[in-house]
Amino acid sequence: MEVNNVAAIVTGGASGLGGATAAMLAKRGAKVTIFDVNEELGNSHAKAIGASFQKVDVTDEASVVAGLEAAEKANGPARILVNCAGIVHGGRVISKGAAHPIAAYRRTIEINLIGTFQVLSQFAARLVAANVEPLGEERGVIISTASVAAYEGQIGQAAYSSSKGGIVGMTVPVARDLAQYAIRVMTIAPGLFITPMMASLPEDVQKSLAAGTPFPSRLGTAEEYAQLVESIIANPMLNGETIRLDGAVRLAPR
Repeated sequence: MEVNNVAAIVTGGASGLGGATAAMLAKRGAKVTIFDVNEELGNSHAKAIGASFQKVDVTDEASVVAGLEAAEKANGPARILVNCAGIVHGGRVISKGAAHPIAAYRRTIEINLIGTFQVLSQFAARLVAANVEPLGEERGVIISTASVAAYEGQIGQAAYSSSKGGIVGMTVPVARDLAQYAIRVMTIAPGLFITPMMASLPEDVQKSLAAGTPFPSRLGTAEEYAQLVESIIANPMLNGETIRLDGAVRLAPR
């Protein structure tokens, strides 16, 4: 699919992987709307890249619907959706004799997994209802963000791995559901990337994590994630698959 002059939505687009993706799409000529809960950062990044911003909580159906309506009113029916909104949670199943707080587990699933599904399903429904003609072979593209932790989560990642594993698991069935509407569905599973959370860790910790990646032995950049998004959008045969973007890293237990 061509990106120029196409309406696109990026959740979690105020910073990190989503921020770089929103910037890439805007640079390629897309009419980008950023969805994020961080209003200050979202407005600032949108202004910097020539995009628009909507404060959207992906766990709230009314918020998602309102954001999609506002984006469509501004830019027309969106054909590209990139789901980057998410949180990282760490906690062992048993810690100091106590069970993992179920509220923390539920919140991780609610934001990362249910939030992703809620946005993509509402997005797809609006795109189909708009009855726009396909651009070439396809009507739209949806890309979601999982993690290599979906496959080999570390100690303390039960909640996070569950949420990201769910995204991987739904990729094929969602692609099959939406195939009749000419909407492709893909997932990216990043390895160890420089994100706001990663950047907050001590430098020696970052170096230690980077050394565990076979090649290139460094942390990935948000721009490299955005580069893969661009490639997925451009290639119509990429559908129903999760691509690991990880430098061949396989996470050790701890």
